[in-house]
Amino acid sequence: MFQDRYTLAFKLYPYAKSADQDADTPVRHPVVVVGGGPIGLATALDLGRQGIPVVLLDDHEGVGVGSRAICFSKRTLEIADRYGCGAPMLDKGVVWNVGKVFHDDRQVYDFNLLPEDGHRNPAFINLQQPYFERFLFEQIVAEQENGAPIDIRGKNRVDAMTDQGDHVTLNITTPDGPYTITADWLIACDGASSPLRAMMGLDFDGRVFQDSFLIADIRMTSKSFPTERWFWFEPWFKSGASTLLHKQPDDVWRIDFQIGWDVDRKEELKEDNIRARIDAMLGDDVEYDIVWSSIYTFQCRRMKEFRHGRVIFAGDAAHQVSPFGARGANSGMQDVDNLGWKLGLVLNGTAPETLLDSYHEERSYGADENILNSTRSTDFITPKSKISHIFRNAVLDLAEHHAFARPIVNSGRLSLPCTYDGLSLNGADDLTGGPARTRPGSPCPDAPLGDGFLLDHLGNDFVLLAINADVPAQITEDGIPIRRVALATPEDATGALAERYLGTATAAVYLIRPDQHVVARWDGFDETAVRRALRTACGKD
Repeated sequence: MFQDRYTLAFKLYPYAKSADQDADTPVRHPVVVVGGGPIGLATALDLGRQGIPVVLLDDHEGVGVGSRAICFSKRTLEIADRYGCGAPMLDKGVVWNVGKVFHDDRQVYDFNLLPEDGHRNPAFINLQQPYFERFLFEQIVAEQENGAPIDIRGKNRVDAMTDQGDHVTLNITTPDGPYTITADWLIACDGASSPLRAMMGLDFDGRVFQDSFLIADIRMTSKSFPTERWFWFEPWFKSGASTLLHKQPDDVWRIDFQIGWDVDRKEELKEDNIRARIDAMLGDDVEYDIVWSSIYTFQCRRMKEFRHGRVIFAGDAAHQVSPFGARGANSGMQDVDNLGWKLGLVLNGTAPETLLDSYHEERSYGADENILNSTRSTDFITPKSKISHIFRNAVLDLAEHHAFARPIVNSGRLSLPCTYDGLSLNGADDLTGGPARTRPGSPCPDAPLGDGFLLDHLGNDFVLLAINADVPAQITEDGIPIRRVALATPEDATGALAERYLGTATAAVYLIRPDQHVVARWDGFDETAVRRALRTACGKD
């Protein structure tokens, strides 16, 4: 079969018998992660780097077949930088900031997702999911060599789980037979069809859209298409109601064809039929190999609650959105970033267990935002009535000549990190004239700083970012240290730091969480206010 010519499959963690399998009684672990995809690997990496013993169980022995998720956002790369594996992802990935929108045979407009300078990472890279997973795994190996307590077990399939109140019991099947372990905390990262979710009798709420999209990954060497995101509404080549084109590493191109709901999937996946669509698009004289193909539908759904006692769901196991907009893996990485530091504080006894309720509060807020944007994209791409189709095409016609109409066009509005406006962990916003982009709840934007960038200095701790302000080197509240990062505007050669963090203020003090979201901000240092904000951020007030 043509799909076997290019699988990108990496057998990273082959099955090996663990001591738990011979134990007389089930061994208890602080954290067990189920699912070895990008979200499960990132969760294990995050916790292991904190020194928290974690076992990851996966029913395979490495990353899977096919490109699957390919668009990884600036925010995801910033998280990966903190984990230590952002650089190889960026080196391997295809960098892009520009997208173009077409209707029939004409370009409607183009857009730049990162028009401002002063960021280490681009708006997006295209990188096949197996590579993304491999780089996470290689960082796990590096952390293991430095003593991180991460145990990855391939060919360990969870067949049953029982909630025991203060822990869970897992029944596991391996090539050497079954065994049982227990866990204080279980993190379900086992994908959209989540067996763990089914075992608990839980489900998704939301919509399944009645349309089908054919993915074809092809290898070709072409100078006709630049490294940009190109999207056609009603393309002139008639291969589908819409078409999306992306470049990936290794001279591989992703093409998504909108092919309709009432299709014979088996027939559509035949190589001759896929080639007919591609040839109509590229022309008969372009040589290429088909390296992977699949068909998917749009689904915008999520669980009602992401936390169920000692079981916490993350990534596609907790929520699903359509691929247009690149919100799946990117929102899953934000789940990990949100959960990791909170679970770490709970496990080391410096925060109450109720802090974990804020994981659902914040990430369901993010999921709802993603579902809203994804639903709007889907409704625009796939009009459900004659009137909506007329409206959609009228917007496209206007957008070609008038800038005011371009924000209305929605070819899959691209993923942005979530700002947790008005949620319970936010503290005071007492910075007079402070920029809206760094209000409490916001992810910290990067800025050039000397030979590096601001986010490098923030790290994985609670930080007091002081700009033109005096603050102590460290404050400790209830066993949680706050580290100082003190800067002055003379160090801000480009002015980006002042523009992004001061606005019209002359000085500022920010309290920033370990996931680099703003907790609170002030005109100057007030120790009582800082301590109060830290307690709020840790769920203690």
